[in-house]
Amino acid sequence: MTVLLGAIADDLTGATDLCNTLVRRGMRTVQLIDVPAQGTEMLDAEAFVVALKSRTIPPAEAIEKSLAALAWLRQAGARQILFKYCSTFDSTDAGNIGPVAEALMDALGTDFTLFCPAFPENGRTIYLGYLFVGDVLLSESSMRDHPLTPMRDPSLVRVLQRQCCGKVGLVPQFDVSRGAAAIRDAFASLRQAGYRHAIVDTIEDSDLEAIGEAAADFPMITGGSGIALGLPENFRRQGLIGDSAAADVLPPVAGAAVVLSGSCSEATRAQVAYMGERAPLFTIDPIAVAAGRGVAEEALAWATSRLGDRPILISATAAALPKRGRAGSS
Repeated sequence: MTVLLGAIADDLTGATDLCNTLVRRGMRTVQLIDVPAQGTEMLDAEAFVVALKSRTIPPAEAIEKSLAALAWLRQAGARQILFKYCSTFDSTDAGNIGPVAEALMDALGTDFTLFCPAFPENGRTIYLGYLFVGDVLLSESSMRDHPLTPMRDPSLVRVLQRQCCGKVGLVPQFDVSRGAAAIRDAFASLRQAGYRHAIVDTIEDSDLEAIGEAAADFPMITGGSGIALGLPENFRRQGLIGDSAAADVLPPVAGAAVVLSGSCSEATRAQVAYMGERAPLFTIDPIAVAAGRGVAEEALAWATSRLGDRPILISATAAALPKRGRAGSS
């Protein structure tokens, strides 16, 4: 098994997005749900992506889980580590992006890395350190009122600095647009000036390719799934992977299919509405779960009688509750 890239993702769906990006660029990739137990037989792959559930848990727990994933990936022989988070930089002022990144850096013995959640193909761009979702700032998007990680500051430099001990700088679009060599020079200048972290502007997918090339020698990088656009080619230049034309070939899987949905984002709500009109749907009531009702057993019983030739959907997705006004207001 030749593992070139080891990735630690802070949630399942983000890990899946990352795998998709790597495979599209010709890298044979395996996704793992949590850190494998010792002795687990592994498939041969060039990249492993460990999917954690660490985005909104207490920072100390997120660090512990991420370090465990790092230890496994290093034991597997990974030559470069990628810490993957959401393209909307979902976090709170306390973390977990900054604390986890710094813990991973310390464990790897590296004093500098980059942060780039952008993916222009999906409408996520960064300019002068400000994150845009489509044509609006992050703080004006639906992420402003996210129930767990409301993002009301679009400046990634400020957001990350509040989470980190090390200084946070910026590689602006002026440097990024001039290619990998200019980006490497910008990294070197920030590092020499005492910065430990660099937010990197990105407005085109080609920027991600240049950023990836500039970071070819980094022990660890961080970003959204888009940052992976530029990583497989680094290994290809070294002769470590081929064209991998069959990277996306999977053995056929037979049997029934169930779709599970828990996100409350606008995009997921639209997807659930679409599928709910075309397939059997079981809606989980989070209030009932909190009250101790056996909703999981109910969902399993419902699904058992409906499994067949077409997928079914079990969903806890819901719109946010309306905000309550102040007493006496109209």
